[in-house]
Amino acid sequence: MTTDPGRGDGTSNPVRQRTLKSSIHCAGTGLHSGASVAMTLHPAAADSGIVFRRTDIAGGNAVIRASWRNIADKPMCTALTDGSGVTVATVEHLLAALAGCAIDNLTVELNGPEVPAMDGSAWPFVFLVGCAGIVELDAPRRAIRILKPVAVGDGQRRAALTPGPGFVLDFAIAYETPAIGRQSLTVRLGEGVFAAALARARTYGFLHEVDELRAAGLARGASLDNVVVIGGERVLNEGGLRYADEFVRHKLVDAIGDLSLAGGPLIGHFHGQGSGHRMNHRLLRALFADAGAWRGCALGTADAAAAPPDSAAATA
Repeated sequence: MTTDPGRGDGTSNPVRQRTLKSSIHCAGTGLHSGASVAMTLHPAAADSGIVFRRTDIAGGNAVIRASWRNIADKPMCTALTDGSGVTVATVEHLLAALAGCAIDNLTVELNGPEVPAMDGSAWPFVFLVGCAGIVELDAPRRAIRILKPVAVGDGQRRAALTPGPGFVLDFAIAYETPAIGRQSLTVRLGEGVFAAALARARTYGFLHEVDELRAAGLARGASLDNVVVIGGERVLNEGGLRYADEFVRHKLVDAIGDLSLAGGPLIGHFHGQGSGHRMNHRLLRALFADAGAWRGCALGTADAAAAPPDSAAATA
């Protein structure tokens, strides 16, 4: 359900920005906080971007733009901050679904500190978008073209962006437990690919880590209903896996959500080797720290130069 970024390579029909036709609501439990959270997705005007609004904060006007500039340092998820102590956590699956459905503008209202986990995948959010419907707006969709390689690494883990047509992602993971083992996958995002190939892949964790995580204030809303749990050498969830390689598919979901914080779709290739949220965040900072590594462009045009989609939004 993604508009193919490859249409930015020389055609003359600009791809339009998109939002929802109507508002839509859901509720659930925060994966880490364990809090009950209600969430409403509202249509937004062109060039608004994705904006989170915490309605439970005094005044109901705590607003945080989904931007790499606003990333908060929280473990085991992607979180955003308004710079004054207000945060919204575990945004990655929702952001991945919005990127996968080519939704550029949206206001996300939450009455709690975390996006609901739902079933641990991006699929419930893709379903919500489908139920609400999609409309095009009278403004061109803007993207970030990768002009030269950018990479960050830490031991055996690595994340990189390299030039290339369209948006292609490859990821590899390796675990000692035979329940996961070695898995790798390459995906080129295009119309329908995210929904068909990635959206249903769930987040995962290990049974022996549960007590330690909860003592640290994490995974308090986690259960077999929203996490693939590995105990010893097997998957504990009734029904098993949704895909034989569900683990690496979910890593790609996380990467798509994290990279969407660039402010628009990327035209280039992402390479992940065991990387997680913090390394993906480091990669975005490294990209935008080098003005020669990227260029803003309007999709569907002859790669015309444009201001970077995120340039005016520091802490919205």
